[in-house]
Amino acid sequence: MANPLTPDVLVDPVVLTRTLVDIESVSRDEKVIADCVEDVLRQAPHLHTERLQNTVMARTDLGRDQRVVLAGHLDTVPLHDNFPSTVVDDLIYGCGTADMKSGVALALHLAATLPDPRYDLTFLFYEAEEIEHEYNGLNLVARDRPEWLVADFAVLLEPTYGVVEAGCQGTMRARIRTRGRRAHTARAWRGVNAIHAMGPLLRRLEDYRPRTVTIDGCTYREGLSAVDIAGGVAGNVVPDECAIEVNLRFAPDRTEEQALDHLREVFDGFELEVTDSAPGALPGLDAAPARDFLTAVGAEPAAKLGWTDVSRFAALGVPALNYGPGDPMLAHAPDEHVEIGKIRDGAATLHRWLAAY
Repeated sequence: MANPLTPDVLVDPVVLTRTLVDIESVSRDEKVIADCVEDVLRQAPHLHTERLQNTVMARTDLGRDQRVVLAGHLDTVPLHDNFPSTVVDDLIYGCGTADMKSGVALALHLAATLPDPRYDLTFLFYEAEEIEHEYNGLNLVARDRPEWLVADFAVLLEPTYGVVEAGCQGTMRARIRTRGRRAHTARAWRGVNAIHAMGPLLRRLEDYRPRTVTIDGCTYREGLSAVDIAGGVAGNVVPDECAIEVNLRFAPDRTEEQALDHLREVFDGFELEVTDSAPGALPGLDAAPARDFLTAVGAEPAAKLGWTDVSRFAALGVPALNYGPGDPMLAHAPDEHVEIGKIRDGAATLHRWLAAY
């Protein structure tokens, strides 16, 4: 297959967005799109390009005082009768338009058309963001090519609808169990019902009042929710075990250890096991490139309510922000789409920031 990412396509971020959307790249099936991205970046004389599995890295080495990373994932969730792309008025519809091929298009457009930026730039187009942590391209890079992530600042081109969303929440899932004693329901008094024992825990969740925390002018709203419950043996058996899974979204002023202490306090007296955890990221607004970026955007940042890969950069000491043209409310939706005007505005903003050398 001829590479659809031709020089003419890369000049126009709108055309580039649609071209990227029309290369199917569901998680774990990113080879074709990674091949196309690698091929076109290797043609740019101002970039040094390398690849790790289906993650492509390209960088300038101009001797600038600071380095900025622009990162975006190449994969999408499974298709849902929304492939290939279509255009209706000012909207491009299709899988990945918002999350996040329109953001990837901005980075790829700049990589190809901005040979003399004010900072040295590293572009990361990575695989498997939409699935388990073990496959995530940034996770693999941190393990096998950590030098690719060395920078003074990073922008993750997640969908934010053109708003700077600073940092991100941490997330923790835990399974809480109650135990009882089986018995025939005709003689229920001989048993102890583990499902009934969940009542006090559910009332704690119902009465829970989450914190609202403001950090560097960005307000993070925490949340604690039951997301799964399982129990029962048969229609005539008093159950001897019940398990509920909860998800805590915590502000980035809490560490994972503090988040776990909080869960233990809320569910004191219950058996608790953490099943998944990832730290948040502080806003990262103090870095000089971040301040210049906010000036280019011309609007105040908001808190990122959710977890993103900015957490991976923060863990490495690299302040990072989320910024992209897609609407996060449309991510993964069957009618996912992106506004053409938002793509053009995003490209102009990033160019204004990075070309001011």
